[in-house]
Amino acid sequence: MKKILLLSDTHSYIDDQILKFVKQADEVWHAGDIGNLDVTDTIKKLKPLRAVYGNIDDKNARTEFLLDNKFNVENVSVWMTHIGGYPNKYNLRIRDEISKNPPKIFIAGHSHILKVQYDKKLNLLHLNPGAAGNHGFHKVRTMLRFELQKGEIKNLEIIELAKRG
Repeated sequence: MKKILLLSDTHSYIDDQILKFVKQADEVWHAGDIGNLDVTDTIKKLKPLRAVYGNIDDKNARTEFLLDNKFNVENVSVWMTHIGGYPNKYNLRIRDEISKNPPKIFIAGHSHILKVQYDKKLNLLHLNPGAAGNHGFHKVRTMLRFELQKGEIKNLEIIELAKRG
């Protein structure tokens, strides 16, 4: 079993609230718009990290992280990208590939809107953890955490952090 913390859109911001949940996880996944790499460097000192770069990320983040990160954990296939869209409205860049070879979990960030949605057509779970940083229109900073075990997603939780700002 693996305990996963999923966050996105930190925009160079990390604090003790986020780090408290990082310490409780087995792995941390970051769905882009990292900002300053001090964020990911801080996380990597504590836990294994999987991440993608987002549209605001500079050449350093784009050198270290992928646009699309596809991997398997506990027999669960995962595709993480920053700008991916939502069920029935997937981004044009990924639409054909996700239809032909859907993962069990599809993760996107970018919107700053927390969303957990099951795509019945592609038989996948779409996750967007919202935004953990202070930059953007969101009012409450959010993340997701869940467990993966033997091909199953369990104990999915929404984490609401302090209000933005």
